[in-house]
Amino acid sequence: MDTVGWHAQRRARKEAHHFSEIQRGPDGRYLPVEEIDPLPDGSGRAQAGSFGIPRSSSPTPGAPPVPPEYFTDKPVQNVSASHSIEKLASGSSGVSLAHMHAVERSRAQRLPRMEPHLQLMVGPLLRYDTVDENGLWRGAALIITADSGSFYEPFPVLTYQWDPEEIARPSPSMQGSYPGYDLGPHPADPHATAMAGPSAQLPDINEAYFGDYKGKGNTRDDQTQHVTGQEIYVYSGNGGTFTFWRFPIQIQLGLNEICIKYRINGGMQLAFFVPARHQNMRWAAHSCNGFSAGVNPDDFRGPGFKSGYDPMWIDLLRKHVERPFHVLVGGGDQLYCDSLTREPEIQEWILAKPSMKKNFPLTGEIVSCVDRFFFNHYCSSFRMGAFARANSSIPMLNMCDDHGKPIDGFGSYPEELQHSPVFKHIGVRGYFFYLLFQCFINPLHDNLDDRAGKHMFKSLILGAQGPYVGLPSHSFLSYLGPDVHILMLDCRAERKRSQVCSEFEYQKAFERIRYLPSDVKHLVVQLGIPIAYPRMVFLEAALDSKLNPLIALGRSGTAAFSSFVNKFNADPELLDDLNDHWTAKCHKKERNWFIQQMQGIARMKSLRISFLSGDVHCAAVGVLKTLVRSNGGKNNRTIDVPPETDYRYMINVVTSAIVNTPPPNGVIAMVSTLATKTHRTLHHAETDEAMLPIFTKEPNGNYRLQNKYIMGRRNWCAVSCDPETQELEFDIRVEMEKGVGVSFGYPVRSPPPKWFPGT
Repeated sequence: MDTVGWHAQRRARKEAHHFSEIQRGPDGRYLPVEEIDPLPDGSGRAQAGSFGIPRSSSPTPGAPPVPPEYFTDKPVQNVSASHSIEKLASGSSGVSLAHMHAVERSRAQRLPRMEPHLQLMVGPLLRYDTVDENGLWRGAALIITADSGSFYEPFPVLTYQWDPEEIARPSPSMQGSYPGYDLGPHPADPHATAMAGPSAQLPDINEAYFGDYKGKGNTRDDQTQHVTGQEIYVYSGNGGTFTFWRFPIQIQLGLNEICIKYRINGGMQLAFFVPARHQNMRWAAHSCNGFSAGVNPDDFRGPGFKSGYDPMWIDLLRKHVERPFHVLVGGGDQLYCDSLTREPEIQEWILAKPSMKKNFPLTGEIVSCVDRFFFNHYCSSFRMGAFARANSSIPMLNMCDDHGKPIDGFGSYPEELQHSPVFKHIGVRGYFFYLLFQCFINPLHDNLDDRAGKHMFKSLILGAQGPYVGLPSHSFLSYLGPDVHILMLDCRAERKRSQVCSEFEYQKAFERIRYLPSDVKHLVVQLGIPIAYPRMVFLEAALDSKLNPLIALGRSGTAAFSSFVNKFNADPELLDDLNDHWTAKCHKKERNWFIQQMQGIARMKSLRISFLSGDVHCAAVGVLKTLVRSNGGKNNRTIDVPPETDYRYMINVVTSAIVNTPPPNGVIAMVSTLATKTHRTLHHAETDEAMLPIFTKEPNGNYRLQNKYIMGRRNWCAVSCDPETQELEFDIRVEMEKGVGVSFGYPVRSPPPKWFPGT
């Protein structure tokens, strides 16, 4: 939910007015709001002090193709330069770069080059799929390359290797106050530099990953695989053509947790971890990886950071160095695409009256504009800063929410607007690019068949055709260890005002769950929006009222009140957010039915179900449990059911946002007050619901006298399964101070099931 302060709303209005002044370039074409160029050839580095790469008329081809060296058995050289360079730059080695010979200086700072050369737009990105019944880890990598600056003879090749006998070593000690950070090299990040400056305090991730194995080369015990890239999509724009290359990865899990080293065309080496065969995974969950309109990112940029996007991602990466995560779960809004409304080709549609928008023609210029925006915005967002380090070193498992569509609340608008040509086309292409960049799926290339052996990704569950996106919903049921699975339920593709998911999607997901192995103890259900969360019925009623004077002033065009209504049909700005919620009056019946269905599955399979959500820009934990009844005796005592034996006991962990601003303090206080209210909507099903007061202290240790249910700070969540108690721990990592990149943990545990199936 986007509830920002008055100053942010005012700033957003000014920006919207600025972008409504349409401009054309010398060639007569519109000037895009966002358009990026390929990265500089070979260096993997940007020009100093810039994010946008200086534009050239056409990308410059790289060096002539050279036979690739990664097919040989020669030891790999220059595995990672960043660690030794950090020592040199900081003087810790006792040798200054300035006093070295020119050849030595050049060698020390040189990054590996890809041969044949590829000009990257973004990547490599990693995606996790599942582990099959034979212990085979399945996933993929993705890169996007500029055709005019790349050589495809032969096609790009990803090489990955591991030592099956390797045992994970202890992580390096973490000391210091982390006053500043310089991220190490990354092949597709314009901020990447070969050298980290003296202020770098984050331990070198490559050093932490490779350990004594670093520089070991290709030994007899290593397992090495070479995978040729699959061409799954080509984007064509004014800057040329760009190819999406997907590399399937399969790894047989063994007795030990192992580090997988990988590189593309012999370029920079990166790494990720996979668990042992019988080990439950450690994973991190996040949501809302962007700023709402009008929010100044620099307000969240602490000392030493280059961007307000980075601090909490740096915190996550630091925890990853201490104990590596195996999966990075994106719970929605992995990027914010709302800025599409600033693109010049659609300003006439944006400024049109609501009655005109319904039949506004979908022109060729608008079609090109929408694809151009999504392509450029994804490339710039996924290759930037600490997030780029995360998505190349922790395999992602993502689900879609509204900001990735890119219209906030998409699916919850009136039917006639949802079916209007421009509005619907934005949703169709938004969902397509979500599947392409975040799930590595091109439905036209991969087909729409999720039967066993028919699709590359075994975890895929295809639902019914979405009413506004032109494709079926894409949910995923993935293995997170012998005791834990996760259901990424697509609650956006089939959404409309009267439904969240179709009955067909629910039944297909339930059928997959019923076939889970009997020894699975935990099922985490990822929902973009919380299902156990304080109600705001009174606000929903007020915004929906025709008598609301603020909404009337907004619709009249009064400048000071224009932010109270949206740009699309002049409905109240927050109404689509409220209609999105499971607890909205239009979804309450479906919500209650869904909860009872999950209770039935939990009871019959002896399966502990927990919900994980984002969206609301704050942290919270709700709980569903068996309703406490009076025993009717003389003392009128209540009979409580212990959580471990209560199949209705399901916590809803809310972690949001890792980047975006929290709601204003007044909103947090209001929601926290509503958290104490008793809800009887499921009492007929012997189910009670409440919020857990886990935030009894501030991150600095001071006691909180109020607002113990809601934490209005940026956050993410680390999840692991206790090997002794088999409890699933959700450790909500809350930012201690704005922009400092250090968090404090608020753990909450979900107990394993202690009832027999069907009882």
